[in-house]
Amino acid sequence: MTQTTRLSRRGLLAGAGALALLAGCGNPVGNFNAERLDARVDATRDFLRQNHPELDDLFEEAEGILYMPLVSEAGFFVGGSYGQGALRINDVTVDYYSATRASVGLQIGAQQYAHVLFFMTPQALADFRSSEGWAASADLRYATPNEGASAGVQSTTILSPVIAVVFGQAGLIAGASLSGVRYQRIIP
Repeated sequence: MTQTTRLSRRGLLAGAGALALLAGCGNPVGNFNAERLDARVDATRDFLRQNHPELDDLFEEAEGILYMPLVSEAGFFVGGSYGQGALRINDVTVDYYSATRASVGLQIGAQQYAHVLFFMTPQALADFRSSEGWAASADLRYATPNEGASAGVQSTTILSPVIAVVFGQAGLIAGASLSGVRYQRIIP
């Protein structure tokens, strides 16, 4: 057995361990509770409205808002993330969604974060709702609120079809990008 074979097996085992850790986080894979999820979505919405008034224009102008109140991510060479959320139109839940991502590469650690997608055009919202599995792409615009800082919402950002706000990061993996995250409707 060569050293290369052992390393890839170790990486595979470590990745499986990271995914098991992810499944054991406060965001269990496959466990769906609409009432609890709606309560988390309400708390996420209220937190953003109370702590980030610079997002008021996004709340007012958005055609629909996808709230992902808790996404858990873990990785050790092989990684993944999972979260559940709700799509609201006029502040009424119309669908539930899961967000998943798998990744391979130099990574180690775990984190949890929340994110919200503001669909600013009817077409962007329609495309999201009609897709079998919508994937966040590199052209997604970000407005990232930080403690005591502006969320960076500018007139050029507000003209984007989809705007992401990532916040509440806690953990050991630096940064959170939504590129490659796949959103799928949950049928309760």
